[in-house]
Amino acid sequence: MKMVKSLILGSAAALVAVGGAQAADLPVKAKAVEYVKVCSLYGPGFYYIPGTDTCIKLSGYLRAEVVANSNSDYSGPFTGAGGAQNRFTNGYTWRSREDFDIDTRTATEYGVVRTYFDATFSWTTDSYVGNGNGSTTYAGGAPGNGSGGNVAGGSLGVYLAFIQFAGFTMGKAVSQFSAPWVNYPGNNFDGLVGGGGTVTGVNQFSYTAQFGNGVSLTLSAQDQTAYTQAGVNNLGNLLGLANPGAPAFGSLGPYGASDYAGTIAPDLIAMLRVDQAWGLFQASFAAHDNHAAYYGGTELSGHPDDKWGWAGQLALSIKNIPTGPGDTINIQGVYTNGATRYNLQDLTQAGATQMFGGTGVAGAYQSLGIGIAPDSVFVTGGEQQLVSTWGMRGAYVHNWNPYWNTSIYGAYAAITYNSTSKTFICGPAGNGVGGTFGINFGTAGLTSCNPDYNIAQIGTQTQWTPVKNLTFTADLIYQHLDQKYAGTVTAGSASIGKPVQVYELKDQNGVSLLLRAQRNW
Repeated sequence: MKMVKSLILGSAAALVAVGGAQAADLPVKAKAVEYVKVCSLYGPGFYYIPGTDTCIKLSGYLRAEVVANSNSDYSGPFTGAGGAQNRFTNGYTWRSREDFDIDTRTATEYGVVRTYFDATFSWTTDSYVGNGNGSTTYAGGAPGNGSGGNVAGGSLGVYLAFIQFAGFTMGKAVSQFSAPWVNYPGNNFDGLVGGGGTVTGVNQFSYTAQFGNGVSLTLSAQDQTAYTQAGVNNLGNLLGLANPGAPAFGSLGPYGASDYAGTIAPDLIAMLRVDQAWGLFQASFAAHDNHAAYYGGTELSGHPDDKWGWAGQLALSIKNIPTGPGDTINIQGVYTNGATRYNLQDLTQAGATQMFGGTGVAGAYQSLGIGIAPDSVFVTGGEQQLVSTWGMRGAYVHNWNPYWNTSIYGAYAAITYNSTSKTFICGPAGNGVGGTFGINFGTAGLTSCNPDYNIAQIGTQTQWTPVKNLTFTADLIYQHLDQKYAGTVTAGSASIGKPVQVYELKDQNGVSLLLRAQRNW
């Protein structure tokens, strides 16, 4: 009996031990996994950030492109090595770029809170410049190129970074002055004249009021530094030189040196827009403070008073015109006085033009076209003289089918100096004698002195989208500089290989071709 009792107790103990071991091996109950959920409130591509009520969308593009006959990514052969039209001018400029966008949105009792960030990572072909002694230097990240001068380094661009809340936009965004298509009414070319720009964003504090039926009004204060500063040029430091006829394209030149003080007032912008099914209409106005430093090197030299410039722009878009589904016409016109960058926007080089070409004039080495467009010019003891411009740009886009489209586009800008400015630059008689142009270049061969000029641009673009979000583009543009100087000058520039010789003052032309492949995601 004792033996049976012992067997039963031993078996029970063994069962308890086995049961305990099995219980110890049972899995612990896991915390519920939070799966990423689609957010349908703000369109395709948005997802809820796990554990929050905020929706996020990640997007961007990868782009590879090459442009023929330009030393910048795509602004044409206007100045520097690009304008030289010799062995310093790039036959092509190549760029590879990745763009990365982060868009977040959260619904609140005050409306949607939105943040937006857009950055680019680029590597761009740069150019070589001369040292005047038979050797050259790789420019490496010259303004407008952005390669950073490092073979593997490339460059980072912060384009947009802003918060939107209850009608306010705060941060780096496209200027409220610009048309919705910014620089691209029907093109990929960055350097069109004839309207506002800042496609890479400008710091601002803006408020937009919605009145219903597609009508809105925006009031904005935006940073003017770099983006809308075309130059407050001090001619006095050149007029004081004692060596007339100095044959050089120096840092002064006939248009003096830029003489900015610290910024004290942002640009003030008002924009009225009407969005309808047929398209849109927009009217924009900007006030721009021109704040110069000193006539000379110290405070004792004095300074000119501030002068406010202004710009006005009208833009019109017509959609679904009878020529085909999705066809559009975009057009805008602008006038500026002391606010040149609202016409010759920040990505165009048309405001600082120095183009060379051939000549048929006996005794002349080559020809030269000049066009400079600051906001104002002044001389020692004098007030700022504002420079006026007007311009327009537009495009017609036709869709052949869902895969192919072609556009025809163009732009025009005219730059005008007032009579006082022309006296500073060309002298009282308008022949260069006693003016900065004559001091810099001499007057022996000059037959007409006039700093006014025009820029005309016309182009065509064709795009092929064989599959969704993959597009191949060919964009061809012709540009013409209509400058008003005539005769000959003696000049030279060692950095781009131009010897001190006689040059005919003449209109110039340039043709560029952009080929691009872009995959959006």
